Amino acid sequence: MDIIREDLADKKKKRRIVIATASAAGILLITLGLSRLKPAAPTVDKGAIWKDTVKRGEMLRQVRGPGTLVPEEVRYISAATDGRIERLVRLPGSVPVQPDTILLEMSNPVLERDALDAESQLRAAEAELSNVRAQADKEVMDQQATAAMVRSDFHQAQLQAATNEGLYKEGLIAELTVKLSRVKAEELATRNAIEEKRVGSVQQAADAQVAVQEAHVQALRALANLKRGQKEALHVRAGIAGVLQELPVQVGQQVAPGTVLAKVAEPRKLKAQLKIAETQAKDIVIGQPASIDTRNGLVDGKVSRIDPGVQNGTVTVDVALTGELPPGARPDLSVDGTIELDRLKDVLYVGRPAFGQEKTQVGLFRVNADGDEAVRVKVRLGKSSVNTVEILDGLKVGDTVILSDMSAWDAYDRVRLK
Repeated sequence: MDIIREDLADKKKKRRIVIATASAAGILLITLGLSRLKPAAPTVDKGAIWKDTVKRGEMLRQVRGPGTLVPEEVRYISAATDGRIERLVRLPGSVPVQPDTILLEMSNPVLERDALDAESQLRAAEAELSNVRAQADKEVMDQQATAAMVRSDFHQAQLQAATNEGLYKEGLIAELTVKLSRVKAEELATRNAIEEKRVGSVQQAADAQVAVQEAHVQALRALANLKRGQKEALHVRAGIAGVLQELPVQVGQQVAPGTVLAKVAEPRKLKAQLKIAETQAKDIVIGQPASIDTRNGLVDGKVSRIDPGVQNGTVTVDVALTGELPPGARPDLSVDGTIELDRLKDVLYVGRPAFGQEKTQVGLFRVNADGDEAVRVKVRLGKSSVNTVEILDGLKVGDTVILSDMSAWDAYDRVRLK
């Protein structure tokens, strides 16, 4: 039977401890060394990126936005009174319309009855006016006849008094006869003056009666014209020459006053309404040149109006078209507009990167001379345009940078290009 010696077992145990300790230390050193190594640069496909070279010179600042062509002259036709739609005479876009073209017909029995009543009252008032005028004329003429008779008697009395004066001087008649003739002439003179004044009073009274009746007739005529106009408005007309764009009602529909019945526009006079992002609209002013892409040609224009409000993050900008519209241009056509803001002289600029607003600092990958590697650099941007941006710091003329989205490699400061 073998007996294990204790000193040999202790030696083996110590050897195992030393080997394990050395192995752990080696693993620790390897791990520490690997952690100190820089991560390998990822590879990016050259064909999948967009690059541009930094240049110096004049940079054209522009802003761009989508929009539509809209008529400069649009008329919304509303119902003047309530009624029921009886017939649609024209349909949207069918044929050009003139100001007196009837678009649709409505009915309103109450209004038609009121119009007839107003006409009847007007005719009755006009007949009464004729009667009042006739009565007034008769009263004036009667008074004028009475005044004329008194005037005749007065003149005869004057002549008789003068004759009696002559006869008395010759001693042919008595003094009493002369005095009586004088008294009669004086009485008729007074009566003649009174009758003359009465003619004026009767004339004024007659004029007042006629004026009252004329005012009544005018009031009824205005009412009749109003009802006649409301009745005529049941035949809805275009009002302007153009094209019927909308007719948002149906036969049999009951509408209230103020309801929009139709929309008529002048298709030959169009303007562009662009939607510009609120962050880019701050430098737009009236009068700046613009170019409108109708997808069938470019049309020149100028900024004519800037909406003071913001809707859904955009500002509405109207562009008056100065060039000739291409074939196919019509209201509500989708267009793209570019507005020229200004021109920056002698500046560094490059194509606009996928990310980065003007007057901010961004990280861009700058491509080396061999074109096989790109390193991230800090770049300070200045004013921006649709396709370009000003470089304030971080790049120089001739540098090539990657403009496409590189957010997938945000964890790396260097990439390889293949």
